[in-house]
Amino acid sequence: MALAKNFVTGALAAAVAVAAASAAAPASRAAPADQSAMYRSEAESARQARQSMLDTFTERKALYDSVSAVTGIPWFNLAAVDQYERTLSLAHPKTRPLRDGLVAIHLTEYRWVGFLNPNHQDTNLRSIRFFDGFGRDGDGDGKADRNNDADVLYSMADFLLRYGTSPADFDIGIWEYYQNDRSVKRIKQFAKIYSLFGTLDLHRHAFILPLGGDYSYRSTWGAARSYGGYRIHEGTDLFAHYGMPVRSAAYGVVEVMGWNRYGGWRVGIRDLNNVYHYYAHLSGFNKKIKEGDVVQPGDVVGWVGSSGYGKPGTQGKFPPHLHYGLYRDNGLTEWSFDPYPHLRKWEREERNRKRSGK
Repeated sequence: MALAKNFVTGALAAAVAVAAASAAAPASRAAPADQSAMYRSEAESARQARQSMLDTFTERKALYDSVSAVTGIPWFNLAAVDQYERTLSLAHPKTRPLRDGLVAIHLTEYRWVGFLNPNHQDTNLRSIRFFDGFGRDGDGDGKADRNNDADVLYSMADFLLRYGTSPADFDIGIWEYYQNDRSVKRIKQFAKIYSLFGTLDLHRHAFILPLGGDYSYRSTWGAARSYGGYRIHEGTDLFAHYGMPVRSAAYGVVEVMGWNRYGGWRVGIRDLNNVYHYYAHLSGFNKKIKEGDVVQPGDVVGWVGSSGYGKPGTQGKFPPHLHYGLYRDNGLTEWSFDPYPHLRKWEREERNRKRSGK
């Protein structure tokens, strides 16, 4: 094609072009087949990973149900506590590594057997109780094993039951365990989500703008910002026209709706990974949702605008766009992390689901 564009003529040039085309032809025919095989391989890997995750959810839910039947604590409350523990381990991988098993509740050997117990591997119920240890027998084998999922979950349930069986008593038990109002709020949010949908399979994501829309974005996390004093940009800006629908990325609870000096009209959603999704500079909210409501991936929460950088109602100080931020809660505070890789991943996953009709 380069020869044609440069108007090269002559027999020698023609021969070279024909030879080059002949040599390239097999490769051009092979490329689509190779690409198709690659897509099939990726799809099969994704299918296997998805099935493995579903199998884990099934086993975990069965464990919640069995402990719930014995203790009377609703399964979704047990699931919420376990998931909160999982998020703390993800936020503190060095100090409290994720437990290997169905249950993520983190208990040190000292707390399990009792701080004054000389046998740190003790599984004897009588001696653990004598030393005021946490461990209990959840599967009826006569032992309290810290490596046994049923024993760990039942031990947590047994602790919570000390404070009563009502919803208010459950809240008190959670506070007594964590000594932290933040933890009580998160666990109640998680329980609300699990209770509404009745399943653990709630980790699918959607892209935050309609895939057919006209938008553009790139990685802008960490860039300098000057309004209100020097600070870094804690998010990704997605440029789109006024009024484009803004969608929830995840299953979560609407934590905040209202005006923010920097973000203008904004919505904040807490998901099951204890991540706060921040949508800012909106032109308006979806009036069908309010603070405390549960949303799912793809639900419209507002529309793209240019609000912010001033008193309530300030508009038009910059081109219309959506500022999207992610913040991880570690149990005591939150920190921002780059949303860009996640946005690319969710966009790709949703496109693939559309292609496959799922």
